[in-house]
Amino acid sequence: MTRTPPLSLTLLMILLATSCQDTPARLPNISGKAGEIAIIMDKQYWEGVIGTTFRATLEAEYPYLPLPEPMFTLFSVPHGNFNALFQSHRNLILLNVSPDFQEAVMVIQENVWAEPQIVVTFSGPNVSEILSCFEQQKQKVISAIEQAERNRVIAGSKRHEEKTLRLLVNESFGGSPRFPVGYYLRKQTKNFIWITYETTYTTQGFLIFSYPYIDQNSFSKSVMIKECATMMQNHVPGTPENSFMIYSPAIEPALSWIHFNKKDFGEMRGLWDVKNDFMGGPFVAHFHLDVKNSRVLVFQAFVYAPRYDKRNYMRQIESILYSFEWAEESDPTID
Repeated sequence: MTRTPPLSLTLLMILLATSCQDTPARLPNISGKAGEIAIIMDKQYWEGVIGTTFRATLEAEYPYLPLPEPMFTLFSVPHGNFNALFQSHRNLILLNVSPDFQEAVMVIQENVWAEPQIVVTFSGPNVSEILSCFEQQKQKVISAIEQAERNRVIAGSKRHEEKTLRLLVNESFGGSPRFPVGYYLRKQTKNFIWITYETTYTTQGFLIFSYPYIDQNSFSKSVMIKECATMMQNHVPGTPENSFMIYSPAIEPALSWIHFNKKDFGEMRGLWDVKNDFMGGPFVAHFHLDVKNSRVLVFQAFVYAPRYDKRNYMRQIESILYSFEWAEESDPTID
């Protein structure tokens, strides 16, 4: 039986050349579900060590969810079946094994067959060298696909924005994320805003407040947790009497430092519960330093979706957090 040959060096060079040319006037829209990756890899490789390695890396657990969910959802497509149906997929990883290559390389491209698309190509003379290349580049691959997913949500938030919410948050805090249509103001006090999007069985909420910046310790995890706990107790009640949102005692939140879009901020992740009630889910919070007003701005987003997987809901609210801009960076009345 004749096996369909892998994509050749010639095709790779065409792809590279295409990326350097002007983008076509109109590419088709991407297909596929959020968080999904199509792996263009023949069966012998998908069922072998390289397919196992790709799955172990890209299907690792998404952080801080109540139940395990994979970071990405993968499916494989043999090269012989890689037609227009799959070429428009939002996230593509292509594997090319051919003696035409002198060494293993990785190439990341955007909008090759559709828009907004990301295409990652691994090429090399043999599986061993490609595996070595993948091990060296895997974090870059994860970051690139995560950013592509994030950019799609941000673009949608800007295109279909509820601008009144950004005006409202800017007025109180001097900066705001972009909230899509469907979000609405649920509660506002002097130093607190609660914005939410709700369906029959899901809630995606944003809790916004500030606390004074005293010194560097104001960005310590213990202070962040204390300030957020006070905010939740005072402003986010549960249904039963004497119930309110808390951080889950089962696991301590994790703190990391992010540099994105020329901004540095803290990102805290974890699980939330409701004291004296049976509710909970994942959360993520961003902490920005407002130098002008000597305060820390907190944008905490959470998901409540007891009937559904939560990864994609979390990606949506994370992406909205990443759309944060200071008020002076754009004119919210016209942008």
